[in-house]
Amino acid sequence: MLLLLVAHTAAAHIAMTYPLVRYSDQKQGPCGRGASDARTMNVTEFAPGETITVTWNETINHPSHYRISIDIDGQDDFADPPQMKSFYSNATVLLDNIPDVGGPAFQAQITLPNVECEDCTLQLIQVMYDKPPYAPGTNDLYYQCADIALRGAVQPTDTGPGADTGPGADTGPGADTGPGTDTGVNNTGLPPLELPDDKEEAAAGCGGCLASPGPGPQALAWLGALALLRRRSR
Repeated sequence: MLLLLVAHTAAAHIAMTYPLVRYSDQKQGPCGRGASDARTMNVTEFAPGETITVTWNETINHPSHYRISIDIDGQDDFADPPQMKSFYSNATVLLDNIPDVGGPAFQAQITLPNVECEDCTLQLIQVMYDKPPYAPGTNDLYYQCADIALRGAVQPTDTGPGADTGPGADTGPGADTGPGTDTGVNNTGLPPLELPDDKEEAAAGCGGCLASPGPGPQALAWLGALALLRRRSR
């Protein structure tokens, strides 16, 4: 039994350590066993849109790079890169051209799709540089997969007009109009300035002084406008 274990380990080149790997086979795509690739009970659960750290080991060193992909409904959307350095060549790719430096332990942070799924598959591949000529389906690639599920509330997105695009920003129609919200020009806390009809034109000369931000400047502007009107009415 010990001899079999040693032989199996020696045959491995990459080993995903998180999420939980489907199985250790890695020679045939998309997940290591080729036509017999099948989902297992080794399912790791995450939340939709969660950012996770994928970890793996390189057990036999080769000059290469790594790629991480996800298929949200199985594994049929995975595809090998058509050329050795064809990066992001498939819609399932989350992160590509991860450098093979500093091993043997590696990690990469990815953000999962913001969807719910029960049959998601996370794929890690190693693209080797020392086995020319590169040809998909040969021994240039090693594959590992993890069975995952994305469960929980999908995070809402707001990209329409008036969407909040900065800290505390709400500049679109329908901005906060709840209790205590200032929806008028005068936010000084003073009663509104009521003018006779024949004084409105004079008050207009103050321009936007009543809209100056902050209660201190607003109060001063209010008093200044009132004094001006009183002088003109004499």
